[in-house]
Amino acid sequence: MRKHLWIALLATLCVHFGPLAAAGFSRPDAKAQPNLFVWTDTCNVYVLRDGDAALLINLGDGSVLDQLPEIGVKRVEWVWFTDHHREQCQGASKLGSWRERGTKVAAPEAERALFERPLDFRKMNVSLGDAFTIHGASFVRPPIQPIPLDRTFATNDTFVWRGREFACVDTRGSSPGGMTYLLRANGCTLAFSGDVMLDGTKMHTWFDTEWDYGFAAGIQALRKSVARLTDSNLAWLLPSHGPAVREPQSQLRKYAGKLERLEKAYVRGYGVEAKSAAYQDKVSKPTVVSNVWQVSPHLFKFKRPNFWPNFSLILSDNGHALLSDCGLLDERMLDTALEGMRTHFGLKAIDAIVVSHMHGDHFLEAPHLREKWGAQIWALDRMVEKMEHPERFDYAAPIQAYGKKSSDGTRVKGVRVDRAFKSGESFEWEGTKFTIDWMPGQTEFALCLHGEIDGRKVAFTGDNIFGDPDDPTQTGHEAMVAHNSAILEEGYIYGAEYLQRLKPDLLMGGHSFVMDHPAKFIERYRKWSYEMRDAFRALSSEKDYRYWFDPFWVRAQPYRSTVRTGETVELKLEVRNFQSRTQAHRIEIHTPPGLTAEPRVLEGRLAGKARVKFSFRITAAAGAKPGVQLIAFDIRRDGVHQGELFDAVVDVTP
Repeated sequence: MRKHLWIALLATLCVHFGPLAAAGFSRPDAKAQPNLFVWTDTCNVYVLRDGDAALLINLGDGSVLDQLPEIGVKRVEWVWFTDHHREQCQGASKLGSWRERGTKVAAPEAERALFERPLDFRKMNVSLGDAFTIHGASFVRPPIQPIPLDRTFATNDTFVWRGREFACVDTRGSSPGGMTYLLRANGCTLAFSGDVMLDGTKMHTWFDTEWDYGFAAGIQALRKSVARLTDSNLAWLLPSHGPAVREPQSQLRKYAGKLERLEKAYVRGYGVEAKSAAYQDKVSKPTVVSNVWQVSPHLFKFKRPNFWPNFSLILSDNGHALLSDCGLLDERMLDTALEGMRTHFGLKAIDAIVVSHMHGDHFLEAPHLREKWGAQIWALDRMVEKMEHPERFDYAAPIQAYGKKSSDGTRVKGVRVDRAFKSGESFEWEGTKFTIDWMPGQTEFALCLHGEIDGRKVAFTGDNIFGDPDDPTQTGHEAMVAHNSAILEEGYIYGAEYLQRLKPDLLMGGHSFVMDHPAKFIERYRKWSYEMRDAFRALSSEKDYRYWFDPFWVRAQPYRSTVRTGETVELKLEVRNFQSRTQAHRIEIHTPPGLTAEPRVLEGRLAGKARVKFSFRITAAAGAKPGVQLIAFDIRRDGVHQGELFDAVVDVTP
């Protein structure tokens, strides 16, 4: 009797979950969709079977190809990709022999270039206008080698495979050209939806949806995509990650509400459309010097309508000046203004420029002032490498992205810092004590310069906070951009708590903003910073949202490097553990033909809250193809295979 019960149980399992030999496959709806299988590695690979033939939606690391015989599949007629993300297509190199036997590959037309010309989207010298970047920091994750496509799909295309008709729906958001494939089968509609939404109303990663500099284009696109799917009367939502979602309409509606909440908190917390000079502040007065306004007897700034330079000047009684930032100015205008200050206010020397943060627009003119006025360039110690060698990082708004030319006509790629301060370090200047503190916000690589000027405690805050303190609807934050290295605990939350402790009387913000009596404004800013984190946490597919938010928790140093053919370059890989407990990792370094990594695998355990740097070497073969090449880091964290989330750029030169 017991033997017969086991046989019956095994038969039931075979009916509902497929042959037991195919232990790695599952079936979301074995009764209604007996020929739909799921294989999961770096993503979900959906296998539609028809006899011994199959159509695959996404490919993951390609391990599914070796397992297909377990479900009776001998031929793969098509592989379709929902989007370009590497963890969904990194196994494409394993298709070689299959393609020789007739397998074809398709993807959204909007992402054709990301598949076929991936190296177009990684550069050694970035510019603000580069495609798919946030001021030079890339937000796309193309494969490290081209994937030729046999066809592409546009919105509203239909395609029939062995009697099954698919409809192609534009569902960009998690990817700039992402697509959902709708299949009407056995009386219900299935949506192969990529990363539009995960079960539990979650988002796969934040950094894939961050398309611009704090204006929420990716969120808005995703909200429209969610609305399209909500109206489609779906029986199943079949995402690229996580469990299949049965009758997903209620989840999609809830998810739309979360995205709306995120967008409200995310978009800049001040009136971005305001163009009047009065909006920038209500305390400064015009001077006889064109464009120079006086905040107090010893404090000046630039100001005029629709004019957003980075420039504050403290002038001592003996004519020496200290600047906070200097950028986004025509040099002739700057020179004219400073000559006017010399004539009318007795300016004699510029001793130093204190740079508020790593973004190039805040020190574009610093080399010019060093050359013309002998000014030194001062910064916080943790900012120095990002200013001197921004090419080593993939952060937004590096100075080389602005295309600034030096006096010899060459492009400015970095600026040497004359003095690096530790956080909390003070200095005396012309009888006044100033302090430089670490004050992150928009980026972690930022400072606050503060001291008493004309009887008031003045804090120079860069781009961390600005707006109109008298407007109760404003929360004061500037762009919320993960690609700035801007985790909230070491960004806006920390900066807001810091300002509340500092209690300044006057804030001198970047881009011409001056904020008087800011205590209530700072409190709104502080509350917003926690609300922003809560909105991110509500959408995170990770228990600790920082893995989901941060595009740098595994990163190469330098991000960009050069190697000659036949030679080797040494790099480091920094791995971060956000958790309090030990974290296990296994990272494979994947290289294109002609490049090899040694060691190829970095494996170990990190203590809680630790950061560790591992050394590895990249060697270019004598016959390696010259030009920019991509290497990718295939990550397993705590046993979960997450795939090629992050990359580095190697320029191979003869």
